[in-house]
Amino acid sequence: MRSPLGPLFAALALVLAGCSTDPAPAAAPAAPSPMTATSALGDFTTLDYCSLLDVSRLRGATADDPDSSFTDCRADFVRGGRSHTVAVGPLAADADPNVKPYEYSGPLPDGVSVQQAGFTPDKTCSRAVTFADGIRLAVSVSDGEGLSANGDRCGDADAVVGGVLAAVSGGRVKHHEFPDRSWGRVDPCALLDVHDLDAISGANTQPSAGLSGHSCIRGTVSIDFAVQKQVPTGATETLGGRTARQATDGAFCRLTTTQPSPSTPGRGEQAVVSVVDTTGSSGAAACPAAQQVAALVFAKIP
Repeated sequence: MRSPLGPLFAALALVLAGCSTDPAPAAAPAAPSPMTATSALGDFTTLDYCSLLDVSRLRGATADDPDSSFTDCRADFVRGGRSHTVAVGPLAADADPNVKPYEYSGPLPDGVSVQQAGFTPDKTCSRAVTFADGIRLAVSVSDGEGLSANGDRCGDADAVVGGVLAAVSGGRVKHHEFPDRSWGRVDPCALLDVHDLDAISGANTQPSAGLSGHSCIRGTVSIDFAVQKQVPTGATETLGGRTARQATDGAFCRLTTTQPSPSTPGRGEQAVVSVVDTTGSSGAAACPAAQQVAALVFAKIP
């Protein structure tokens, strides 16, 4: 008599025969993701640019403590009795024909490249660290020496680039926690997004924030927040309850007000309102409008 369990045992044997004790093949390692500025640097509005500057890479140099601003970091250093300045920042994303290809000799994270910036002041060597999303970070070294010293300047610039890349690859990027009343906390576009400025800024204009988050432009009007060492010079007037100084530069009229830095003794924060003259006259022609804008804006900042 045929056992009723025969078919069951046969099916089980087929299942066991298909099983293997060999380990499953290892999954292929994931390809590295191209490094974007956002993934490398985080929130641009609070970025501590000085966490990207490693002055120890400037061999044989004695450097001051790096000086942090809202959009860059600078340090003065001395080598062989000669003074130099190194800067990291600001960030930029617009097309710039003066940024040229450059064969950087150091290792690069996936998606990152280094270019040279050609349109820079005399006696300055500049580099651009460009991330996969097209956003680039400026690096520059300048001094008072002649063109013959450019090789040394560019060697220093490449060394600083190496420090930037080590910081973003090694998780050493830091961010500020701006204290209360610091203008680093102010949204500049909120100050310009008011109907009182419609006529001056231009019909149907909308505020557009700068990449760092500390500047904004709306038509002919702009505002910029920064950190500065020296108090601006010039005659003063009261606008929006604050002491302001007026200056013209080409077609621009600018009004500047300052306050002591809430976080750094001996430093100041400044707010600059600018209006550009579009009639072909001069910056002085834009000053009445700039004064109106400054009176409105300065009254609203903390």
